[in-house]
Amino acid sequence: MGLRISFELTDRDLRFFRKALRQSRTAVKDAEDSEIIDAVNSVLDEIRNSEPLPDFVGKRIPELESLISMLTDEEWQLPKGDRERLLATFVYFADPEDILPDDIPVIGYLDDVIIIELVARELQHVREAYDDFCQFRDDFENGPQQNKDPVIRRDRIDRRRQQLHQRMRRRSARQKKVSLW
Repeated sequence: MGLRISFELTDRDLRFFRKALRQSRTAVKDAEDSEIIDAVNSVLDEIRNSEPLPDFVGKRIPELESLISMLTDEEWQLPKGDRERLLATFVYFADPEDILPDDIPVIGYLDDVIIIELVARELQHVREAYDDFCQFRDDFENGPQQNKDPVIRRDRIDRRRQQLHQRMRRRSARQKKVSLW
């Protein structure tokens, strides 16, 4: 029998977590993207191999892996602001001595999960656009046009990426406007 615990994070709480994200990225501002990605992958490997893994953490691992894929996909070319937000998230996640030290049994990753949820929600439109991009690319590569010239492939992929980047900017701007009201 599971136990459901719900709590609400106020705007003040969310500001606290956003500030922690900014501070984590500032602390390693000179780190290479690849170093940060290697660090977060290393932590993910440790988490996967640790027992027992709390379910609330295990459920977030695919989300985190998706965010890593979105960041490292060279054809997607994630915009700089979103890229920095993800790198800050990964720095925070990889830091074992964040708000709640990760070695505290059961709850050590609670703050990390909150950060992942916060960023995933803020990047909802980016994630949706990336999913559509991956689907388009897979359909293109596996469809009847799979043997096309690499230049044609690049042009079509570029065009679709640009369309999806425009869509995610429009939707994100609309979401910000609505949230201000």
